[in-house]
Amino acid sequence: MSLDLIFCGTPRFAVPTLERLVDAGFHIHLVVTQPDRPKGRGLELVQSPVKESALKLNLPITQPDRIKTNDEFRTQLTALKPDAIIVVGYGRIIPQWMLDLPPLGNINLHASLLPKYRGAAPIQWAIANGETVTGVTTMRIDAGLDTGDILQQRELVIASDDTSETLAPRLALIGADLMVETLHGLQASSIHPRPQDNSQATLAPILKKEDGLVDFSRSAAEIFNRIRGFQPWPGAYTNFRGKTLQLTKARPATGAVPQAELQVTADRVLAGCGHNTSLELLELQLEGKKRTPARDFIHGYRPQSGEKLG
Repeated sequence: MSLDLIFCGTPRFAVPTLERLVDAGFHIHLVVTQPDRPKGRGLELVQSPVKESALKLNLPITQPDRIKTNDEFRTQLTALKPDAIIVVGYGRIIPQWMLDLPPLGNINLHASLLPKYRGAAPIQWAIANGETVTGVTTMRIDAGLDTGDILQQRELVIASDDTSETLAPRLALIGADLMVETLHGLQASSIHPRPQDNSQATLAPILKKEDGLVDFSRSAAEIFNRIRGFQPWPGAYTNFRGKTLQLTKARPATGAVPQAELQVTADRVLAGCGHNTSLELLELQLEGKKRTPARDFIHGYRPQSGEKLG
């Protein structure tokens, strides 16, 4: 017997899970996603990736502004009598009445190996902190922030050149398979939920603009990891000649350069970092300009060895 589900999700990360659930024969009676948002210069309303997918799949959609104290929404969900509510990056705190509604609970796909990286930006912070392995977790949501019982987990290696933009789609795909596996396991009563070890918890708070400001007292390896983790936003930026300079691609280099100073050769730009390390800047973007390879940056702006960043 197939399960009756409600799916709550918004970003691109959630789309593979929705599609796999449909492919696997689960009955999605309603897709709940965030309202369309104004975007771009024209402030045109843009649909969420999950809404776009649900429309293609001919699934019923609702986009409530609020869910905690929304009687109409509560009546709608209660009438559907779901076996489980699936939540992937929905972007709202799930209220207690929703947690209590389905017999199998509210099942969340989280993009980390909980209890590590609880919070809104687990993929970004795992890379920024230099992790070499991450993964996905299915868990039963409770009233806390990513604190519910773990159902299943799957690991994934973080490649040395991964950014949050390259890692997220791979995590989304293995997460989609894991969600299907988890629901089959819950149906068969073969999964034994286990509580998280709160003493091992780390946080992955929502990113702020200032997280992208490069601190050149950090080592080159640390800065490199933050550049990879904070793509596409907030990126990694500093100041050069009074303008914002985005460091869009870099790699740790050999040789010490004075901290926050440039060392420029015919086609290479190095920046001095903490602990006597240096970072080769491979691609840069000066405020108001396009992204530029280091060689073109040198020819265009003629940076000098000894010039300061920051």
